[in-house]
Amino acid sequence: MICARLSLGVDVIDHILLFLASLVANTLSALAGGGAGLLQLPILLFLGLAFSSALVTHKIASVALGVGATVRHLKENRLERWFALFILACGLPGVVSGALLILKFDDQVSKLALGILTTGLGIYSVFKKELGQQSVPQHRTMTGYLIGGLVLFIIGCLNGSLTSGTGLFVTLWLVRWFGLDYKNAVAYTLILVGLFWNGFGAVTLALQATIQWHWLPALILGSLLGGYAGAHLSIIKGNQWVKRSFEVLTLVVGFKLISDSITIAAS
Repeated sequence: MICARLSLGVDVIDHILLFLASLVANTLSALAGGGAGLLQLPILLFLGLAFSSALVTHKIASVALGVGATVRHLKENRLERWFALFILACGLPGVVSGALLILKFDDQVSKLALGILTTGLGIYSVFKKELGQQSVPQHRTMTGYLIGGLVLFIIGCLNGSLTSGTGLFVTLWLVRWFGLDYKNAVAYTLILVGLFWNGFGAVTLALQATIQWHWLPALILGSLLGGYAGAHLSIIKGNQWVKRSFEVLTLVVGFKLISDSITIAAS
């Protein structure tokens, strides 16, 4: 009886920890346009899940981030339907490809490269003071769409295979290449990447790995609430605030990925 009570107490603590981690991670992610895996995935690994199981469980929960953010952003009605379909058409094949490959390879080198690139994104945004402060559409030609679509496909591959920071890539690419401001870029990222890219990635991974079903309620609730809260903050605070949040999160995510890959190599 005592052992059962202790086990129940530990389980409750785990669920509270999962909820709080999910809430914080997804609020920051919805505000900055990506990066929820920075905190959420390590928590799952810390609690004892294998990498493949932690990855698929996180991916499923992260779809709730897209749901929460979508509910808030659709009230603003700022998305262009054709442009949203273009992002989906370019990214989804990459997501499925990346998810099919990730469980077959050691991702240490990929994490190091992704960490360096993510850190570079943050530094680039810091020094580009006016980046993403106003919407100035550009590269809306056939060549522009081909290049833009190819990069979205590559980011989709990263999204399907790795879990930290790829939404941030989409956000900055939409700002830098297509000329969106940060607020609109974050809206596209949260709805299309959070809901659809992550959804397709979760389904693909679920066919290959074990899902920790009894942890999902806490993760999903935190993701839903965090997604809505972060989206609300990004809308009311303005582009400068979102830009700063993006820069902080990219630097943190980048350093975390670099640190993890170096630690694994040293062990």
